[in-house]
Amino acid sequence: MPPFNSNNYAPATYNVPQAPPNPPKYSEVIGVEEEVYRPWYDPRGWSLRKKLIVAGCIVVVIIVVIVGGYEGWKVNRYPNYSKIDYKLVDTYAGSGFFDNFQYFSAADPTGGFVHYLDAQAAQGSNLTYASDTSAIIKVDTNPGNQTTGRNSVRITSNKQYNDGLFIFDIVHTPYGCGTWPALWLTDPSNWPENGEIDVLESNNKGTHGNSMTLHTSKGCKMDVKRKETGSVHYTDCLNTANDNAGCGVAGKPATYGEEFNNNGGGVYAMELREAGIRVWMWARSDIPSDVSGSSSPDPSSWGEALADFPSTECDIRSHFKNQSIVANIDICGEMAGAPSYYTTQNECPGLCTQFAAENGGNFTDAYWEFNSFKVYQAA
Repeated sequence: MPPFNSNNYAPATYNVPQAPPNPPKYSEVIGVEEEVYRPWYDPRGWSLRKKLIVAGCIVVVIIVVIVGGYEGWKVNRYPNYSKIDYKLVDTYAGSGFFDNFQYFSAADPTGGFVHYLDAQAAQGSNLTYASDTSAIIKVDTNPGNQTTGRNSVRITSNKQYNDGLFIFDIVHTPYGCGTWPALWLTDPSNWPENGEIDVLESNNKGTHGNSMTLHTSKGCKMDVKRKETGSVHYTDCLNTANDNAGCGVAGKPATYGEEFNNNGGGVYAMELREAGIRVWMWARSDIPSDVSGSSSPDPSSWGEALADFPSTECDIRSHFKNQSIVANIDICGEMAGAPSYYTTQNECPGLCTQFAAENGGNFTDAYWEFNSFKVYQAA
């Protein structure tokens, strides 16, 4: 082997692939700023105007979501009618039924064509009487021309209530042209500040069913979620709203009048509690066993009420205080005598006051017959 001579060898060379040179920037070619292309959804490429528009849209969407959620919550609010263990506290029944009531004998505050008699006069005229089984309240049927008004009765319980479950066992409801009967609760000394609950109310022929209504001072409304089988009339309970109509719920024809009476009457239950006010009605053949035979009725087992007035937009405690039970039969007056009711709806003859004055026989069916009233409160 010849001697090694480094000068005879050159280092090996290899062809290594080289990256192509970067193309010149746009600015380097024509002397302007570099232009970067970005997708439409990349906000870094948006103009200020576009950014403001998009930001505004996002704010609107957030507001819609919040408001929609609030409105959904608002619409679906409903009080908790949890079970209450009730115990019997008062019974109005038997021959002493009227011992627990006062007779109202002042001028009718609703402008009725009526003379309300005191206890002695009413009993002497046989317009109120009671037996071991039932109590009667009647309108005078004297055939003579009663030119200044017809005699009738209005009674108010001595005891007042702020809450409770009221069970009214009713055999007969009054009806006939010119009549305006009601079974209701109120504080007569502070009306409407302390509220009014009409459990039963009708007028004239009574063929349009029972009206259950609240009358209050300002701040009680029922345009909220409700669970009831009756038909809503108005939702503002303010006494002066809608021509003093209050917020009412109507039952079917069988809930009052001749049809109710022919079925043997029935039972109404009204619950007054902080969560709301509810009214149920059962025909004689459908009365729940815990109503007819139990010492502790359970409204939580009765299903939907005929009328439901929840506390959602009405503070029940502040609007309904010191409630006395009232039963009366008015004649004509602001409701029964109004042409819209007397003439149009019921097709009664002539003028209400004239008809009532001259036709005592028209009032033979104008009487209440009660088996009993029972009041329960939380045990």
